[in-house]
Amino acid sequence: MRTAMTLLLALLLGAFWAAPARAGAGGGPGRIPAPPGLTSTDVAFTGAGGLTLYGTVLAPAVKGPPRPGVVLVTGSGAGVPREHLLTEATEFARRGLAVLIYDKRSAGYTALRRDYSELAEDALGGLRALRARPGVDPRKVGLWGLSEGGWVAPLAASRSAEAAFVIVVGGNAMTPIRQQTWNEVSDLRRVGVSGSLIDRGKPALARLAGDAGVFAEAYFDAPAVLARVRQPLLGVWGEHDLQTPPEDNPPLFAKALRRGGNDHCTFRFFAGADHAAHLTPDGGITRGPELAPGYADLVGAWVRDVTSGKPPAADTATPPGGAATPPHQAHASTEVPPLAWWESRWVHLAAAVLFLVGFLAYPLAALVRRLRGRRVRPVSRWARLLAGAGLVATFGPVVYLLSLVAGSDPSPGPVLGGRPLPWLVLQGLAAATVVAAAGTTLAWRRTGATVPRGERVRLGLLLAAGAVFVPWGVHWGVLLP
Repeated sequence: MRTAMTLLLALLLGAFWAAPARAGAGGGPGRIPAPPGLTSTDVAFTGAGGLTLYGTVLAPAVKGPPRPGVVLVTGSGAGVPREHLLTEATEFARRGLAVLIYDKRSAGYTALRRDYSELAEDALGGLRALRARPGVDPRKVGLWGLSEGGWVAPLAASRSAEAAFVIVVGGNAMTPIRQQTWNEVSDLRRVGVSGSLIDRGKPALARLAGDAGVFAEAYFDAPAVLARVRQPLLGVWGEHDLQTPPEDNPPLFAKALRRGGNDHCTFRFFAGADHAAHLTPDGGITRGPELAPGYADLVGAWVRDVTSGKPPAADTATPPGGAATPPHQAHASTEVPPLAWWESRWVHLAAAVLFLVGFLAYPLAALVRRLRGRRVRPVSRWARLLAGAGLVATFGPVVYLLSLVAGSDPSPGPVLGGRPLPWLVLQGLAAATVVAAAGTTLAWRRTGATVPRGERVRLGLLLAAGAVFVPWGVHWGVLLP
């Protein structure tokens, strides 16, 4: 039964939650030509579960003493090719670092499943490979993580003292479900949406997905991981980060690190930059090809300092580039707690079954009687309205919310008074359902014992569904402003 429930919700939620992932182990040798002034060397190393991963090390062509190194851990997506981080790798290598970029795994990484522990072991495999390279000082190799990598890189560092430092870009010290909900709500706010759709509907869908196990790593405990990180940490955020809350996260990082006794953290913020610290021409919607001015200089100088015995005190280091004051967010992120037992997936399933039986049984029974030539006068036209409006108002919000996370740029539709038109229609049907339930109850009381037994059963189911719809509608937000 548990497996069947998970599969059902996976079909309903997972099909919309993320794009399908590519299959396979992730990448191959595929050489990257050496940029001017740099060397390019293909490497292979072993990740979690014995999976072979392929990458490229870029380093300055000039010979010299063993140099620091950094392994770049990319953001979300299966099988992300190493070329995705070629700009960062090239610029960091030009600042004197040996930089490993690698093809991200697709084996075991899908829209419904990802394991940060596996990804952390992949990153540590890359760390060991880079530490073993000629010309690299094994004591000075660290990890850099972008977006999802901002959860993975600290997790890897917390497991290995071989990592000399950690850098996160667009990183989060909050749960993935909180970050993702903020991201999606921000998209809606930018087109003028407000009210119950974003206050109740969006979190309700995310929490149901997390409860059903189809929102992978939804409640990953980032603060607990950061409390185990002992290495110096550099956090970088762009002014126009639309995916990660750039104002909320730095204090959360600092709090978690200090809880573990680590004061060696530096936070910097770049004007005109997006989630990945690239320049953006339109406030973060489009990622430009160039890094924010001073960002690569900051990374190079900061790594040289921390690997030379100069770890920064809490956010007091002043390497070149970046501002020390975080950008202002249009709205704060909020905690998205797990579902309580009374709103769990099992309760949702039981309520959905009741709605299907209660709202569908009434019109279907009437249709069967009509086909058989037997007409039974309805108790009230309110009952017909309750059955029709209730069915749409029950499942319509879930379907509409799923549509908002489908595709790369879903539109909520026309917005009137802060509410998308489809949501307004669903709210109207929800109100009609409540009114129709009251009207049906009063009509049944007036008719009393004259109602046939079979009709009483139908009405009982119908009104039970109508009664349960009230907390359902509040939970999903269609009965709230």
